[in-house]
Amino acid sequence: MAKSNKTGDRRKARIRRTVIARSNGRPRLSVFRSSKQIYAQVIDDQKGVTLVAASSLEKTLREGLKTGADVEAARKIGKELAERAIKAGVKQVVFDRGGYMYHGRVKALAEGAREGGLDF
Repeated sequence: MAKSNKTGDRRKARIRRTVIARSNGRPRLSVFRSSKQIYAQVIDDQKGVTLVAASSLEKTLREGLKTGADVEAARKIGKELAERAIKAGVKQVVFDRGGYMYHGRVKALAEGAREGGLDF
């Protein structure tokens, strides 16, 4: 999967490979965080389609946030993503942390998604 010699790319590929192998047909909740924002999407890997997505850049979510780069914003994004996923008929997902440590904003997003009703 990863032909690059970069450590981060190898780590991301290793995690993705493990997540897909253990998904049992469940969609994947993928996280991307930048220094200023956080993004999450639920992806059906069998069809290659994004089912739902949420990010701290969306106008409706941005109004209630101080910044898109803190734990509070990540938790809100997780809850919003969970609500959208449940509306779309997705209740169980597998979590893909995308090479990031399960800590801070990534952990807050996962906890927010669990509070919103997603099971993983």
